[in-house]
Amino acid sequence: MPPDAPVGNDRPRLGVSRCLLGERVRFDGGHKHDRFLTDVLGRSVEWVPVCPELEMGLGVPREAVRLEGGEAAPRMVGVRTGRDHSRTMARFAAVRVRQLAGLGLHGYVFKRRSPSCGTARVRVYGGDGAASRRGRGLFAAAFMEALPLVPVEEEGRLSDPVRREAFMERVFAYRRWRALAAAPTRAALVAFHAAHELQLRAHSPERCRALGRAVAERTGRRPAALVASYGAAFMEALAVRATIAKQTRVLRCLGELCRGHLDAADHRELAGAIDAYRHFRAPLAAPLTLLRHHAEKHRVAGAWGQTYLAPHPGAPPPRDRV
Repeated sequence: MPPDAPVGNDRPRLGVSRCLLGERVRFDGGHKHDRFLTDVLGRSVEWVPVCPELEMGLGVPREAVRLEGGEAAPRMVGVRTGRDHSRTMARFAAVRVRQLAGLGLHGYVFKRRSPSCGTARVRVYGGDGAASRRGRGLFAAAFMEALPLVPVEEEGRLSDPVRREAFMERVFAYRRWRALAAAPTRAALVAFHAAHELQLRAHSPERCRALGRAVAERTGRRPAALVASYGAAFMEALAVRATIAKQTRVLRCLGELCRGHLDAADHRELAGAIDAYRHFRAPLAAPLTLLRHHAEKHRVAGAWGQTYLAPHPGAPPPRDRV
């Protein structure tokens, strides 16, 4: 069975800004329904809807808010009245983030540019009325500080298929790491790293080697502490962009592993697909689909069971990362 084959209705659990699901919770009573989230991604994940401004008691409709002051510690104030909601938001966020942590979220999709939920590039207005785009929504900031390993993304960026695939890759990788952390043993960590080695190499060969050394070291650290420190570095490595050059090296490595199982025609086809991908003439799906087929058909040692071949269940092969 592939390393992350779905079991029953077990789906990753993702937080999401409620307005993106079509709920009329915005300040003007409207929504920002994102059809991709509800009609496509919603088939494979469990949503946990959150609207910080509504849940902290501002109601619908309500006065619009914006961020003011310094970029490092902005205040959330009413656009018309200037009423400061910052402390209320801070108290609410502390409680709500603890609740969400208890639910074991595997990711979060935030509303972009929101003074409560934007993860980056949120307008912050200075005393002269000029605005920078270097702020972060107050609730999103609290969430990301408390749960730094949880993959987060904004709905606008998910319209890019490369970023969408990278986000889902991190979501399922994080879910697998959480399962490891729930029952940590040194043997399980060794097996986890072995299954993810090529996926890590496609993102950061240097971090992959460092993680391998950490797993191999015989120290007196308890398995739980070792798995926890591994997880932080693991998620950091997967956040590094996987380039065509790095992907090509991993594809060729898999090709070498499969070589002994292929006849001359299969080998030429695979080598041609990898070369076409390297020269921008074919998508990554072309060589990866062939490799997945050969690895599964022949149960190729070192290839079969690699998460690189199936970063998340039911997903198409990863698209190009350039």
